[in-house]
Amino acid sequence: MKKLLRVVENNKTNLWIRFAHLVIDRIVVFVLFAAFGFFSSLTYELFGIEYFIILAEKLSAVSKFMDIIITTTVYLLYLILMEYFTKGRTVGKYITGSKVISTDGTEPSFQDYFLRNISRIVPFDTLSFFGENGWHDSWSDTRVINIKNYKTETQSKSEIESIGAKEIA
Repeated sequence: MKKLLRVVENNKTNLWIRFAHLVIDRIVVFVLFAAFGFFSSLTYELFGIEYFIILAEKLSAVSKFMDIIITTTVYLLYLILMEYFTKGRTVGKYITGSKVISTDGTEPSFQDYFLRNISRIVPFDTLSFFGENGWHDSWSDTRVINIKNYKTETQSKSEIESIGAKEIA
């Protein structure tokens, strides 16, 4: 278990911002599926490549259960890879000025991002936000913070701690 810094807890985003992340990121995944359909049609019409159009047709004909499995897998891959490669941000977090950070103030590892996002499969994880922290945050020792407020507070603390320190010229 990682150390819990007060500065991280003080700058957590609120429930409505977290809800905005959910909505925006789901829209992004919907757009990805639509873009795949457009790409499939385009490659078939321009180049006569049937592979992608056949795959799109097969995907459109899957059962409801398989549709849920495929969509959930794509959504989780999007979240894990986006957060890992952008150091804690998805499109929704970019728009709202938020970021995932470990409770000790460090950048989460790939394992943290993986655990954080795979935990979303647990039924009622979304409802866990009516408590203090969501389950996927608690289980991975991460928090979603407002970047601007977090940087301001850490900079202020740093400046206060440096008062009275000798400057070496």
